[in-house]
Amino acid sequence: MNLLKSLAAVSSMTMLSRILGFVRDTLVARVFGAGAATDAFFVAFKLPNLLRRIFAEGAFSQAFVPILAEYKNQQGDEAARTFVAYVSGLLTLVLAVVTVLGMLAAPWVIWATAPGFADSAEKFELTTALLRVTFPYILLISLASLAGAILNTWNRFAVPAFVPTLLNLSMIVFTLFLTPYFDPPVMALAWAVLVGGLLQLLYQLPHLKKIGMLVLPRLNLRDAGVWRVLRQMGPAILGVSASQFSLIINTIFASFLAAGSVSWMYYADRLMELPAGVLGVALGTILLPVLAKSFASQDPQEYSRLMDWGLRLCLLLALPCSLALAVLAEPLVVTLFQYGAFSANDALMTERALIAYAVGLLGIILVKVLAPGFYARQNIKTPVRIALVSLLATQLMNLLFIFVWPLAHVGLALSISLAACLNAGLLFWQLRRQGLYLPQAGWLVFSLKLLLAVLVMVGVLLGAMHFLPAWEQGGMLQRCLRLGLLVAAGAGSYFAMLFAQGFRPRDFARRSLS
Repeated sequence: MNLLKSLAAVSSMTMLSRILGFVRDTLVARVFGAGAATDAFFVAFKLPNLLRRIFAEGAFSQAFVPILAEYKNQQGDEAARTFVAYVSGLLTLVLAVVTVLGMLAAPWVIWATAPGFADSAEKFELTTALLRVTFPYILLISLASLAGAILNTWNRFAVPAFVPTLLNLSMIVFTLFLTPYFDPPVMALAWAVLVGGLLQLLYQLPHLKKIGMLVLPRLNLRDAGVWRVLRQMGPAILGVSASQFSLIINTIFASFLAAGSVSWMYYADRLMELPAGVLGVALGTILLPVLAKSFASQDPQEYSRLMDWGLRLCLLLALPCSLALAVLAEPLVVTLFQYGAFSANDALMTERALIAYAVGLLGIILVKVLAPGFYARQNIKTPVRIALVSLLATQLMNLLFIFVWPLAHVGLALSISLAACLNAGLLFWQLRRQGLYLPQAGWLVFSLKLLLAVLVMVGVLLGAMHFLPAWEQGGMLQRCLRLGLLVAAGAGSYFAMLFAQGFRPRDFARRSLS
């Protein structure tokens, strides 16, 4: 299987999901506005979504995929099927209990997570009702993540990459066509989440059957493999929670700054998350199972070559994105956001935050490539320790950039960026220190050619921007067309320069272990 083609498939599916996410948010805002009802839904959806990020998509995959790859490569498919049955049995039982308790305790959950809602009985009751509908999403999406992890281990990357679009499609359909049938109308969004989770699970079941891994859940609390997963999940949860905790602390800091600081950082983060998600998530998704297979096959040379491939591809794609994001900060913010109540000052503040985020974009994506190098070896403690060091560094820099050098919200964004670079640097250092990664030949020439292509791209972007009219001129369509042409010119010049220097797609085509 060609890993470059798999990466392209996963990236395109992730891009489709992100675009549909923007469409979904726009429609929800247009249909439901920003009143008490939408506040109630976002609070009700926040907790299941947070638990999904921590348990289902983060910690569970990191712990489960390497052990599953070991079973598949060393003991065969039948042992892997038994292992999957036992893991899915325990997962289903635990999640079913959590779901029932969450639905029963919904009023207390709302009181703990949004205590301000208790002042309005109507708002509190609505949020409680919404939470009871959305809470089973945790069960459905966790089982869907289990199915996706299995498919990734069997090199079926496109299917799990596509399924997030089903949640967005469900919410779009419910918002556009089914809202009038619900009372209150916002309840349509809660049921859309539930249906979306169910679709994500059901869509993957036929594909599991094709590879012979559709098994009935079984409960065996004495199975050694199950306990290995549980032991690995503990530190993995801590590591995933660290990043979420960092975001919460930064929001608290921002709330004490000038009015609008939270919003400026939010909009800048949305723009930064697009390349981070498309490139970082895609590379991490591809690398984790193939690295785990090479480790299980006791092939350190192949493991090192795969890491090298991932790092080169990361630099090739992420470095131009980082610089382009900084150079195009003004066009992006003004084109997408500066309308109506979003003033020129709001655009300027968001632009500055985006430039600060761009500093760390390469580091953020590199972490997605380097961390699987440890997860694949069933070593979760090392990246977790490094994540905690990065969390501490983020908060120290927050204090420095707010109270010593008053950079306001830009300082908060910059602290996240620099901490991401620190995280990536420490992960790389540990890989080299432990002798897990040996750089392949040709890095110096590769880096010089890449640097030249990036400089040409920046020159083309700055030159083109000099001749274009002010970005606030014209309607949204005109601005988008100008921005699209500018992005095309930058990307075209970059890849043309790479081509002129001898880069070819076949040079980055790698095949995974079967």
